[in-house]
Amino acid sequence: MKKIIVTALLVSFASVNFTPAFAIEDKSAAQPKQFKSMVKKNKKVSDDYKFAYVNLNWWENFDDDILKSYIEKAIINNYDLKMATLNVDEYYQNVRAQLASELPSVTAGFGPGLIKMPGMTKTTMNFGVPMVVQYEADIFLKNRNKTQSAKKLYEGSKMDERAAYIAVASAVGASYFNIVTLDKVIDLQEQIVSLRKDIYDLMLARNKEGLTSTADTIKANKSLVQGQTDLIELKKQREQQLHQFCVLIGESPENSDSIERTSLDNINYELAVPSQIPSEIIMNRPDYMKAELMVEKAGIDVKIARKEFLPSINILGGGLFNANDLGSMFTTKNMLLGVAGGIMAPIFTGGSLIANLRMKKAAYERVLQNYYKTNLTSIQEVNDALVASRLDKDKMSRTLKQYNLEKSEYGYNEHKYDQGTISKLDLIQYQENLLSIEKLVSQQKVECMLDAISLYKAAGSKPYEYIR
Repeated sequence: MKKIIVTALLVSFASVNFTPAFAIEDKSAAQPKQFKSMVKKNKKVSDDYKFAYVNLNWWENFDDDILKSYIEKAIINNYDLKMATLNVDEYYQNVRAQLASELPSVTAGFGPGLIKMPGMTKTTMNFGVPMVVQYEADIFLKNRNKTQSAKKLYEGSKMDERAAYIAVASAVGASYFNIVTLDKVIDLQEQIVSLRKDIYDLMLARNKEGLTSTADTIKANKSLVQGQTDLIELKKQREQQLHQFCVLIGESPENSDSIERTSLDNINYELAVPSQIPSEIIMNRPDYMKAELMVEKAGIDVKIARKEFLPSINILGGGLFNANDLGSMFTTKNMLLGVAGGIMAPIFTGGSLIANLRMKKAAYERVLQNYYKTNLTSIQEVNDALVASRLDKDKMSRTLKQYNLEKSEYGYNEHKYDQGTISKLDLIQYQENLLSIEKLVSQQKVECMLDAISLYKAAGSKPYEYIR
């Protein structure tokens, strides 16, 4: 009787179970394990894969070390990228948690107790260590399929991470080129404003002498004011672009004045534009690869839903070590062991299993349609970027030809001014026209560079042979 009471008390104490926990410094915890080859115990994961995401070699086409350094800085410091990397680690840990369901679980506890039997004056101290082992025999591979489904989500999160790195690198490049172009355009606009000021002063003087009408003088003044307004707007745009650029590279917008950049004239934009690109290039895109993974995951989820109709086989083992003193705790005479198994099958669930299967099938069809849409959208974006690159480059060459003709004409008019056949006012107006065409050239030059970035992004940053 005493043994029975002691056993019951100790089993009740088993509800206060504990699982041993060990705090071990994980030096690689700050970085997710991206690929199997990178999973090394107690070693920091290299950041090289991040630079491979953005294909740094392609950015060398612009021959601008400053731009390349900013992209490298964004890869390390951009907060959106840090969140994308942490998201990958979350999915990785989810895979590990799901993998645990394929393994047995062991729970142990420790329960001391004081026992006083009726009719006895002596109180007995007892110690017990209950232990429970549980395992679901996965003969139908349902838990294995659940782990495979979790792995697909993990692989999809890596595609999201890669897409984030490509997007941020593209944003850094586009923002940098816009800032450099605004530097050039602002410089040209300041020259235009200066010329308009000279025109207004000349016309004001001529108006006082009766050589120019008041209407023409007012028109010149309006042109000057408009030029000054345009200059203010351009400076505002540059400040905003600088603030956005600082955020992209992980710096405070207060540091916008310290952003170093080259001049637009020093940037190479003569990137070869292919006449056509094979449609297979979309297979490099992370969104396409993720859509493919999600179709595979949805198919696995349908398998899991079907296997929910099958019985589950559970094995339960228990052990109890009970003794009056700790020294004789783990001996055979104080040991009580047991093992049992059972099969549980769903008989009536109110139609929930059927509904779940139909839901997973509908989800599979939806994901499949999204895959088809992603396929078409990817091809569209590649073709759009290709057309824009080719036509903008052609437009740029024609505008540059127009600029050269305007420059030649201005040189001819300078000669005429030196000979006294045209006035200084006429020469200044010709010079303003030349500066306006030069502004257009600068803007179209950056359009060509942004088209190259669009093609780089649409092709998933690869391959080299199609974009260089």
